[in-house]
Amino acid sequence: MGTPRETRREQAEEIVERLEEAYPDSTISLRYSNRLELLIAVILSAQCTDERVNTETEHLFEKYDGPEDYANAPQEELAEDLNSITYYNSKAGYIKESCRKILEEHDGEVPDTMSDLTDLPGVGRKTANVVLQHAHDVVEGIVVDTHVQRLSRRLGLTEEEYPAKIEVDLMELVPDGYWQQFTHLCIDHGRAVCTARNPDCDDCVLADICPSEKGDGGIDLASGEPW
Repeated sequence: MGTPRETRREQAEEIVERLEEAYPDSTISLRYSNRLELLIAVILSAQCTDERVNTETEHLFEKYDGPEDYANAPQEELAEDLNSITYYNSKAGYIKESCRKILEEHDGEVPDTMSDLTDLPGVGRKTANVVLQHAHDVVEGIVVDTHVQRLSRRLGLTEEEYPAKIEVDLMELVPDGYWQQFTHLCIDHGRAVCTARNPDCDDCVLADICPSEKGDGGIDLASGEPW
């Protein structure tokens, strides 16, 4: 795309400002009441909708309490309790082994560092970022889910394809005070307007600054010229 880094920073700030106005109540949509429930919900949310996860965890969190319950549960039974979730067998194993590790290495408490969280089975940087931000009030990075990945590329904020590299680009562009909120704003906008297929560019608050807009193209904030 060839857009100067400084221009991309201006672009990112303008995007955040406009999306905050469009989605003033944007926040995490997963339902949980403690740190362990959040960790489990985020593990389950991989390649699965938050709506489906919330439906499933409503009864899951009633049946299982602390990490001991998950660690001691037969994996087949735990998997059966998750059978409407994508990849439920694998995720049951991740949850069971993560809880075992939490008991053995972290005194039954969900870890509060990136390295300890990503050392848990089934927990990558995206999951760890969510848990750090919403369970420990620690913001070390930007959660790059499918919506953030799609929007950041369409908006010209990155040319990378892999989440880890996209996160690095976004952390250079998005003001650090908005790292947490940026994800929620992208998720809301990605669901409502900038969908994977047939995005509604006509009703998009970012259309005039988006290089992927279907019309005549976006406007370069530095020059005022079309992209």
